Amino acid sequence: MNPEFWHERWQTRQIGFHQDEINPYLVRYWPELQLDSAGRVLVPLCGKSRDMIWLLDQGFSVVGIEISPIAVEAFFAENNMVPTISREPHCSRWTFDGLELLCADFFDLDRNDIGEIAAVYDRAALIALPPETRPRYASHLAGLLGDATTGLLITLQYDQGEMSGPPFTVSDTEVQQLLGARYDIECLCTTDVLAANQRFREQGLTRLDEKAYRLTRP
Repeated sequence: MNPEFWHERWQTRQIGFHQDEINPYLVRYWPELQLDSAGRVLVPLCGKSRDMIWLLDQGFSVVGIEISPIAVEAFFAENNMVPTISREPHCSRWTFDGLELLCADFFDLDRNDIGEIAAVYDRAALIALPPETRPRYASHLAGLLGDATTGLLITLQYDQGEMSGPPFTVSDTEVQQLLGARYDIECLCTTDVLAANQRFREQGLTRLDEKAYRLTRP
C-alpha cells in the first residue's frame, strides 16, 4: 500500500476511519498510564483525529504524523487553530501551542524530526497497514520512540476473509510478535462493536472486536 492510496482517500473523502468523537478507550485508559502531563505524546498516522485535542486538554504536548496535507489543513481549520508552518527536509511542521503536526511519510522521519517522546497513542496506524508493512512500521516506530516507556494501542479483530481492509485485523499473537520485544503488553479490554458499525456489517462482517492494549517497558 503506497502513499498515493492515502492521498486518494483524503482527496475523495473516503475517510470512514475518521471518528468525530473522542475515542472512548483513550478517555477510559489513558489516565491509567500515569504519565507526567509535561510529556510529549506521539500519534502516528493521526489524520485529523480529535483525540489529539483531548490529549492537549489533559496537559500533554502532542506530535502527530500525517501524510496528507488535506488532513492536516482540515484539522487546524476544524479546530479554529492558525498554525505556524515551517518547511523542513523530511516534512512540513505545523505548530500551534503544544501541538506539532508533521506532514510527511511516517517512514521518512527520524528521531531528530520527532524529538523526545514520553508515550505513544496508536488508534489507527497499525490497523491501517497491510501485513507485509506492519513489521517495518513496528521497527521504525521503535526507532522514533527512543526510551519512551508506555503507550496505548487500539486494534481490530475480525475474519480477514470477510473483508479485505483497511482497516486490517491484527491478532493478539501478531501484536506480541511486533511489539513484545520492546514492551510488556496487557490487553485491557475486548469489545464486540459490530452492532455499532453499519458500514462493516454491509461489507459482510459477522463479528468485529475492538481491543485496547497497554504497552509498558519491562
